[in-house]
Amino acid sequence: MNRNPRTIGANRRRVWAVAALLVWLAAAPAAADEHGEPAAVLNPNVAGEEEMAALPGVSPELAAQIVAQRPFSGMAAFDELVRASVDAAGRMHIYERLFVPIYLNTASREEILLVPGVGEKLAHEFEEYRPYRAMAQFRREIGKYVSDEEVARFERYVTLE
Repeated sequence: MNRNPRTIGANRRRVWAVAALLVWLAAAPAAADEHGEPAAVLNPNVAGEEEMAALPGVSPELAAQIVAQRPFSGMAAFDELVRASVDAAGRMHIYERLFVPIYLNTASREEILLVPGVGEKLAHEFEEYRPYRAMAQFRREIGKYVSDEEVARFERYVTLE
């Protein structure tokens, strides 16, 4: 066994580098297409039943219920349906890929908190800068608190139309 301090130090750095890489990969968004691009977020008001049932966490029964009860007036109404059969962690996993876009200028705090990755502090920031006149304003204001990539991810869940 080589007890050279330089070799031991190099091995430790390699172990830490691999550990850091694994942590980074675990924290990366799970939903991506075959090209590494963020996977599309489907709107349950228009997505097909089979398309929804193919998503992680969405059973064929839930997909059928979604189709039978749509259109949903907003994300809160959709959450009410999903909440009846899926726990909180499961709902957040589903909402990464299946979400009724929220209108930034009128969405309730509860709806904002349903956006994957938005906590109380960031929900406050979403509300503070209202009214939004353009997505560029949203990018600029929310970009003060999170990375450009995270702002782009949030844009998949919100609308100004």
